Amino acid sequence: MVSDRGGRFGFVYKTRQDVYRALRRRGASKSKAARISNAGRTHAQRSLMARKAARTRQARGRQRR
Repeated sequence: MVSDRGGRFGFVYKTRQDVYRALRRRGASKSKAARISNAGRTHAQRSLMARKAARTRQARGRQRR
């Protein structure tokens, strides 16, 4: 697991550990999960990312796993 203090695979904020674990369960690599979970620390940034993801899913024809 990625440390909340940093380490070999990166750093994940303590408040974002649940997001990191969910991404890992879905098959994301440790570094990718850390990068994604740390992105958007504020609510506004996360909302922006969610809207972008929704547009991507719509463009791909809602291909979800």
